[in-house]
Amino acid sequence: MGKIISVVNQKGGVGKTTTTVNLAAGLGIKGKTVLIVDADPQGNSSSGVGINRRTLNASCYDILIGKTAAAQAIVSSRYKNLDIIPCNMDLAGAEVELTELENRESMLKNALATVRHKYDFIFIDCPPSLGLITLNALCASDSVLIPIQCEYYAMEGLAQLVATVKQVKRLYNPYIDIEGIILTMFDGRLNLTQQVVAEIKRYFSDKLFKTVVPRTVRLSEAPSFGQPIQYYDARSKGSLAYNNLASEFIKNNRR
Repeated sequence: MGKIISVVNQKGGVGKTTTTVNLAAGLGIKGKTVLIVDADPQGNSSSGVGINRRTLNASCYDILIGKTAAAQAIVSSRYKNLDIIPCNMDLAGAEVELTELENRESMLKNALATVRHKYDFIFIDCPPSLGLITLNALCASDSVLIPIQCEYYAMEGLAQLVATVKQVKRLYNPYIDIEGIILTMFDGRLNLTQQVVAEIKRYFSDKLFKTVVPRTVRLSEAPSFGQPIQYYDARSKGSLAYNNLASEFIKNNRR
């Protein structure tokens, strides 16, 4: 049965979608079957793997409100072992509709339960907020992956997110745990980067991935071509970083 991982950070612009798409692609290349669930109304994971969001028959919105079965919303990407449940702007209205449903925090969990046996890993790309959509993702997940940009407010946001995960664990999902923390947009030349890394290691050393993701132009360019970095520029530093991260991720999940 596939492991479900929410990729979460309530702060935008930290490399959350970049990590979702490129880690998933890296795992697919290494022979793992992977499903991305695009639960961010911006739909960047969908466009990042080349999905035309205007032509969808079903989307994450439809499974979240119980209108469509998850299997009907799955789209095969052009990339090895990588499928996606895409989304469009309809998802922006899901929070309002969810408030009127019974067991509203479990809608995504129930939907994914019917397809998780088909995949090794399922990644949920969450919106940059801690609303009902993210709560659904956390209730559905076995673990949480936290991308963090090495900047001043990183620790403050991380502390808030960890507190939220603990609350979800207590109230809704006793099995959820933190998969790990990934340092993104890393620039080792900056003193601030070193300070943030030291602070994270101080409190979360056992959860910090050894692989760091550098700030590169190629990583920024790849989504506009609808390609994960491994397919856009296989020799780039970003591709190497996400392939290494995929290897580390697989190793951690053998324990």
